[in-house]
Amino acid sequence: MPAEPESEIGSIRAIGPAANPPGSKYERLIEKAKGVAAAKTIVVYPCDETSLRGATEAAKIGLISPILVGPEDKIKGVADKNDLDISGFELVNAAHSDAAASRAVELIHEGQGELLMKGSLHTDELMRTVTASKTGLRTARRISHVFIMDVPTYAETLFITDAAINIFPDLDAKRDIVQNAIDLFTQVGLGTPRVAILSAVETVTAKIPSTIDAAALCKMADRGQITGGILDGPLAFDNAIDPEAAKIKGIHSPVAGRAQILIVPDLEAGNMLAKNLIYLSKADSAGLVLGARVPIVLTSRADSVRSRRASCAAAVLYAAARRNVATVPAA
Repeated sequence: MPAEPESEIGSIRAIGPAANPPGSKYERLIEKAKGVAAAKTIVVYPCDETSLRGATEAAKIGLISPILVGPEDKIKGVADKNDLDISGFELVNAAHSDAAASRAVELIHEGQGELLMKGSLHTDELMRTVTASKTGLRTARRISHVFIMDVPTYAETLFITDAAINIFPDLDAKRDIVQNAIDLFTQVGLGTPRVAILSAVETVTAKIPSTIDAAALCKMADRGQITGGILDGPLAFDNAIDPEAAKIKGIHSPVAGRAQILIVPDLEAGNMLAKNLIYLSKADSAGLVLGARVPIVLTSRADSVRSRRASCAAAVLYAAARRNVATVPAA
């Protein structure tokens, strides 16, 4: 499998354009995650306040049990400077960020952790180690990123994928991107997702290749090559999320106007869509990398505390579901 190119990396009715509905989607996700066992989490190079605080706060509310990997003196210095209690955490010494990423992946191979969490190293630095062909955490599934969006003006929790890793995915990669998102949606307990395969238009035309991919993905779902979700596409963004827009275009399906997962044609479209929602609609964005041996929490310095907790919560619920499947005896 070729390496992924490097790159940057619930349902509640809203009450208006600037709504802040009580009991947000993220809070429900976080509360649900508190009900399962804390996940053993390898935190890679938490050498600034933001990343170390994110790990300590997630541990404090019972989401994760962290193992901190990086320069021991530097991590302790950050903790002391910012009054963060890491006395109950295991520390694994690694001289620098590259070494920390390598050691973290080794710990996953040794069965020491169920999740990876990015610290203050660059995303590309971590993902380069994760996707290494011989020593990384690859599986048969394509690695992809899923944004979990809490948009105040939309009734559904929105998953957007892939807006961070796969730049121009082909049909086979898109199949895995869709399946990764469906698996996350179902395993965090959100039910059977309605999946919209996005393009610029809702009709199939050879002039826009993404419409052909969308139609092929829907047929793959019909034939059991994609499972667990209800697919429709191609759909333009408006008729994927707005029932009136779908009605005007004469589109009748369980997905149109009510999508919960948006599959974008390429990284550029997805990245712009996610950032538009964040900056114009004041959406919160959490997210995970899937398709590796363990889910990977990619946090950013710009993430809110709420978003960080939601990312951890989704990863914990996903890991718990996988753990339960693994412990069910064969018939």
